[in-house]
Amino acid sequence: MMDFLHLTPVEWAAIKLSLRVSGWAVLGSLPLGVLTAWVLARWRFPGKSILDGLIHLPLVLPPVVTGYVLLILLGRKGVLGKFLYDTFGLTMAFTWKGAVAASAVMAFPLLVRAVRLSVDSVDQGLEKAARTLGAGPIRVFLTVSLPLMIPGIITGTILAFARSLGEFGATITFVSNIQGETQTLPLALYSLTQVPDGEIGALRLCIVAIILAMTALLASEWMSKRFAAYIKG
Repeated sequence: MMDFLHLTPVEWAAIKLSLRVSGWAVLGSLPLGVLTAWVLARWRFPGKSILDGLIHLPLVLPPVVTGYVLLILLGRKGVLGKFLYDTFGLTMAFTWKGAVAASAVMAFPLLVRAVRLSVDSVDQGLEKAARTLGAGPIRVFLTVSLPLMIPGIITGTILAFARSLGEFGATITFVSNIQGETQTLPLALYSLTQVPDGEIGALRLCIVAIILAMTALLASEWMSKRFAAYIKG
């Protein structure tokens, strides 16, 4: 039993990398996610439906397709990848930074969707009242709209984090499965299923993945309820 509970260094490395990649993916996409959700909820402009569809496309596309598109765009010779390498010396493909990009792209629709629902629930009458009292648009957003959006932002953030933890297809296509560099928890679990006597390690990582995902979902529910109660109180 104790041997079963003992994680190997490779498994620990995969778990730590997953947490690192997921954290950076969420932090990097959160500001853009909030802005995108606000634009989709409040603005009217030509091509809005197309933008909405593009944002949510990773939800319906095979993840391998998303990963291949990232490889074309952000690879060393890609349109954006060549610019990043020549200008900043930054390589995305086959690095943990690329894993962050893949996780962020796959989780972004969930983040936007949750925040957009929160924006839709904001009482615009309160915003109008604040403007009537002399508050500017930025102040109205920071003091009225944003606090009311916080539960949705929390939910979206944690759902995006959980989705990033489970990202597999786009990651393995874009950055491969390099131990210690791009081998996140799902990739390590997959590798263990492909080798003899890897079942025990795969089961360990499966249990860890379930625990992390459940913890994220429960934390999202708890934090949203606590903040909603704080706002009402």
